[in-house]
Formats: sequence, structure tokens, C-alpha cells
Amino acid sequence: MLAEANQHHGKDKRIRRVPRRGIERRTLMDDTQGRKVANLAGTIRRKPVQAALGALVLGAGVTSAVLASANQGAYTGCGYGYSGYGYDSGTGYGYNTNYAAGYGNCPTPPPPPASNTGSYWTVASDGGVFAFGNLQFYGSMGGITLNRPMVGMTATNNNQGYWLVASDGGIFAFGNAAFSGSMGGKSLNQPMVGMAVAPGGGYWTVASDGGVFAFGGAGFYGSMGGKSLNQPVTGMAATPDGKGYWLFAKDGGVFAFGDAGFYGSMGGTPLNQPVVGGTATAAGYYLVAADGGVFSFGDAMFHGSMGGKSLNKPMVGITTTGDNNGYWTVAADGGVFSFGDAMFGGSMGGKSLNAPMVGIAS
Repeated sequence: MLAEANQHHGKDKRIRRVPRRGIERRTLMDDTQGRKVANLAGTIRRKPVQAALGALVLGAGVTSAVLASANQGAYTGCGYGYSGYGYDSGTGYGYNTNYAAGYGNCPTPPPPPASNTGSYWTVASDGGVFAFGNLQFYGSMGGITLNRPMVGMTATNNNQGYWLVASDGGIFAFGNAAFSGSMGGKSLNQPMVGMAVAPGGGYWTVASDGGVFAFGGAGFYGSMGGKSLNQPVTGMAATPDGKGYWLFAKDGGVFAFGDAGFYGSMGGTPLNQPVVGGTATAAGYYLVAADGGVFSFGDAMFHGSMGGKSLNKPMVGITTTGDNNGYWTVAADGGVFSFGDAMFGGSMGGKSLNAPMVGIAS
């Protein structure tokens, strides 16, 4: 936070100017409180063909503000402002009387961007949920009798809850995840294999025959249900605005609906092992195969995989970091593998599990 720059407790503050290419640099000095202040008062001079550049230092952090001006410039900062300087063709530079300065309390700074800590959940087929990193455990179906095994999970938009989906279409909600309906107890042509969350509320589930079921605020944009598939669907992912989704098939085929763009697939390409799931980025997606191979499309960047490496158990799922610059994959034994800026936050690999892992969410 900027303190009073011109005077503080009656003591004069001075600045050392070092001109360079028409740009004034100002030194920082300690005030009597030991805080860093920047004196921005005084005449602002600029050469006619150069843009104005100012550096604003706040507390222990540095924020840079770039001011581009031809004839008129204005700056409003945290607790300080000035306006009305400019270039005069007659004098070469000038400063008019529209100078204003004020001091006040800086607003509360926004929270820092979320870091890609090793934070994710994994879910086992018996409904057991395992939380890693700074994510909270909100409950599970572990130890509770299920009609059918779990096949996947997805997290709420603020990571304060999650849903689990069973192969019979049953949905189980924890934390702030709202229950908006399910296919549990209803007749299905094929078992459910995955789900995705709608950003505006609600969710979708997908069956292995490509049938899609929309709940809550999730819109229905089409499906592969009733259509011929070369291989069954193994998962799905939603577009960032929730107005579309992709389905991922076992042979690497990708099916796009709504505003989801088609960016390519592995359909028709020989695979060492089948695709077991996928996850979306802003304008692309990843597929993961049972042998740990990862395939990237659209804006999804490839950061590595376990393809060609020895695994204790096959891979079963994949999820991205918050900035989409990394991803985690999870194996059936609970082992987690991190790539890109994804940090490793722990796993159940090497530990005793009551049932195999089937999915991961972040």
C-alpha cells in the first residue's frame, strides 16, 4: 500500500532521477515506518515520440503499470492519482494545472491465482474416496453396500464437493455437490461409464453405448445412443461454457456435441492398449490409454506419459491442472503419475485397497 509520498511526519523525501531514453526512473526510499514508498509527485516530462512508462511499487510486491500517451495521459493507482500531463508542440513538453493527488486506503488485493498444487481426489469401485493435497474429504460410499460398482467421479466448480457415478446410473453427491437426479433404478441399455459437471449447475452421465443423460442445468446436445459404434464409449468431458461435450471411445474415437469442437482422435489408428478415459482443456482434450499412453488434441499440450513404461496395474483415468498446463493419470492400484505443472500430492499406490481405483478428479 502506498503511503504519503510527498511528506511523512514533516520529513522531506527526495528522489534521484536517472533519465534514460526519455523515461524517468525513480528510486524507492524507506519512510519512518520502514515501508517502501514511491514519490510520484513533480513535473512529468516526456519526449514527443516516446510512450510514457510508470512503475508502481506496492508493499513487498511489484505491480507494473504501462501508460501509453501521445497528447494526454492519465493514471489512477492505489491511493494516488494524477492526470492532465501532455506534450506541447510549442514547448516540447509541458505540465498543465489539472494535477490532482490524493491518498487513501488501498482496496483489499484479490487472492493470488490458484497454484497447481498436488490436489486431487481418486475414487475406487466400492465408492471409497481418497483426498490428496489441499482438497478436503467430504464423504464416500466406502463400506456401504452398492447396487453396482462406481465407475467415475467429477468435482464441483469450486472444488468443495464431488459426485460419484455408479454403473447403474446412480449418483452420489458430497460436499456442496447438489443432487439433481440420476438413472439409478431405471432401465439402461448399457452400463454407465462416466460423468461431467455443467459449469452452470447440473451434470451429465454417459453410458457405454454413447447414451447421454442430462440433469439439473445441464443441456442435452445429442448422443451416440442408438447409433453404431466400433467400440464402446469409456468417458466424457464438458466444454468450459457447458454448452457442449465430448464422448471418448475405447478405440480412441471422439464424438463432439453442442459447441464442442472436433480436434482429432485416435479412431482408426492402431493402439497398444484401449483408451480408458479423457479430459478437456479450453479448446482441446486428452485421451489416456490403459498402458499410460496420453494423446493430446487441440490446445492440449503433451507433457509426457507412462506409455512404454512398466506399470503395476493399468491406467484408469486422467484429469488436468487448473491452468491446463499439466495433468495427472491414475492407475487401478491407486498409483498417481503427474506431468507438466501437475505436482505429485500423494497416492494409494503400494497401499492395500478394498477395491480397484476407477477415476480421478481435480
